[in-house]
Amino acid sequence: MRELLAAMKALADENRLRIIAALDGRELCLCQIVELLGLAASTVSRHMSILHQARLVESRKQGRWTYFRLDEAPPEEVGAAREAAIGSLQHDAVAREDRKRLKAILKLDPEKLCRAQSECKG
Repeated sequence: MRELLAAMKALADENRLRIIAALDGRELCLCQIVELLGLAASTVSRHMSILHQARLVESRKQGRWTYFRLDEAPPEEVGAAREAAIGSLQHDAVAREDRKRLKAILKLDPEKLCRAQSECKG
């Protein structure tokens, strides 16, 4: 029951739901998620930490980059909650707009995107 509660709490946030939907069927670099949400990298990192602790996503490091994807082997109830959330977003207007924006973001070089975000920080 604790795992399900952690997953439900993690999913009770619009930005985390948007992240879960964006990761459905793909792996994204942190900078791509930052670009999609339009939030500070530190804020997105905190969201990713919450999703990771709830076993909704997993990550891998590749050099300086951190990539995220949906957890491939979540506990059954966590996976069911995640799939229900993703399914409920199929016709959501924000999720539909995110899918459009994500198509454009995926065409960008992640390294250049990350570098540009770093330069914006000053």
